[in-house]
Amino acid sequence: MRITYKGDYAMKALLDLAIHFGEGPVQIHDVANRIDAPIKFLEAVLLELKRGGFVESRRGKEGGYLLAREPARIKVGDVARFVDGPIEPIACAAEGYKGCGDVYRCAFRKIWKDVVDATSNVIDNVSFEDLAAKLRKKEPEIEYAI
Repeated sequence: MRITYKGDYAMKALLDLAIHFGEGPVQIHDVANRIDAPIKFLEAVLLELKRGGFVESRRGKEGGYLLAREPARIKVGDVARFVDGPIEPIACAAEGYKGCGDVYRCAFRKIWKDVVDATSNVIDNVSFEDLAAKLRKKEPEIEYAI
């Protein structure tokens, strides 16, 4: 599994929208500032997320972006697969792979399938509501001054 810059910004943008869920549309420049993303690149990322059914957009002065559904119903794994593709570290770990004649005797295939299962177990069980809730509970950082 490899997360690209596009995938990273997609995750961060969705997390930002999850944190602000229920507050109405969020303007793209506010999201870009909070996640430290270039606006033009973020526009492309949000457009792709819109095509994937993760976000909606509203036009006008009070417009912006918002999640298309509740953050508890959006899993990290769904977004990772949508933006960056399959999570298998190698093709033979995919279900139904038939490209190798040695696939059933291969000593490594079981390892790669275990990696996929472990990764899926994590990313498919974490929602953007889970992440937003963790950030909301985050303790304020201690500030030292002299």
